[in-house]
Amino acid sequence: MSFEYPQDLRYLDSHEYARLDGEIATIGISAFAVDELGDIVHLELADIGDAISLGDKFGTIESVKAVEELNAPISGTVIERNEILIQFPEQVSDDPHGEGWLIKVRINDPGELDEAMTADEYRALVEGE
Repeated sequence: MSFEYPQDLRYLDSHEYARLDGEIATIGISAFAVDELGDIVHLELADIGDAISLGDKFGTIESVKAVEELNAPISGTVIERNEILIQFPEQVSDDPHGEGWLIKVRINDPGELDEAMTADEYRALVEGE
């Protein structure tokens, strides 16, 4: 199966991504992760105002196959969460790199993303190159 790997995203090996826009990071999970999970049935996300740290859990995503922790690709304060997905978690699958984002964070240090993978590095990881 072929997946998109948007070049403006930085990825963790646990399949979360961050898209940086100034001091705001939009965080979600990759299309590869969505495909691996299968039908998504439940989503729990950090609350607005919560501080999250790089690598720490900010929620869980549950599918018919598994429950997986969501790990923060960058540190900051949650300023928005995708409330539609909390009500309708299956919609993550429709557009994981766009409308299927999970949370938005006011970041502490954009340099933290230097440790995350580029789209090409992530593609090589998941496609086993």
